[in-house]
Amino acid sequence: MAGHVRFGARTGGALVILGVIVTFIGLFLSDSVVLLFGMLPTAILGVILLFTGLELASTAGDIGAKKEDIYVMLATAGIAMVNMGVGFLAGLALYYAIERKMARL
Repeated sequence: MAGHVRFGARTGGALVILGVIVTFIGLFLSDSVVLLFGMLPTAILGVILLFTGLELASTAGDIGAKKEDIYVMLATAGIAMVNMGVGFLAGLALYYAIERKMARL
């Protein structure tokens, strides 16, 4: 949804239209989905994903005023690049270790 908003979708109607298009393609054009996606240049997909990532990353400034919050975010993001589940669990463990004064930064 962040990508949709970044490219101008400001109401819920845009998501409804997207849902209708995806449903139509899934029901009636399912045999040629690979061909349809093959027509989309990868450079365009890369730009869309880049701006979506930037839109989501722009909220990182609101993560918290404490430096511990930023360390938890960076550790979680770094580990999640390798394994999402392990990153999530490591972030939880680090957060609770800091909260319970078991770890100090």
